Amino acid sequence: MIRCIYRAQLKEGHEEEGLELFRQRLDAVRKDMGDGLLMTLTGHRWKRSVFLYYECMTEAYHPERWFAGMEHVLEAWPGEDKPRSWIQMIDVFHFNAPASPEHWRRKAPVERRVGRVAHLLPEMMASYIYYHYQLQEEHAFFGPKYEIIAMHENLLFGYQEFPAVVEEPELPRKLSTNGTPATWTDSRMDLHFQAWEDGHLYFKPVETLFAFYETEEQS
Repeated sequence: MIRCIYRAQLKEGHEEEGLELFRQRLDAVRKDMGDGLLMTLTGHRWKRSVFLYYECMTEAYHPERWFAGMEHVLEAWPGEDKPRSWIQMIDVFHFNAPASPEHWRRKAPVERRVGRVAHLLPEMMASYIYYHYQLQEEHAFFGPKYEIIAMHENLLFGYQEFPAVVEEPELPRKLSTNGTPATWTDSRMDLHFQAWEDGHLYFKPVETLFAFYETEEQS
């Protein structure tokens, strides 16, 4: 199984048209879900940013498989041979990872699928990744099975499910060290985040546009 997180940006003045086009293209997601190609796909919105979180059963699909023909409502990102409508965000932290479809399949109903965003201070990005990769690959302590945090520039997008499922990972850890602080607060994550205008640190929840998961759906 492959977990994917992508970000797109709606063009200013095209927000409502863009959201309507997303809604019109959801039948393609329904078909792939019904055909067993996906386990989960959710869409989230923050300001003009749209985030997709999805789990592919065997092959990593690009968002244009479902949301093609939207270039006129999405910003074009530079940085590769040609501009792109979608940026693949980098997985910078997860407590758990799929060992197999059976391991990853939800054993109880999920009440909420939540997206959230935060900004890191640019000078603290390397430190944030260092501490989180160490925690992740030392299995220093266990946390929500389906939680994942991804990054694009200094923007973090996190996906969560509630009620949270906490269990020991099946995949072995990649580090034999034990460098994670015994008390996580000693990592001083409060120094890593760029404060919001209201002074809040850390993540804030964002709007969920749609959520598909195996044989059930909400949209």
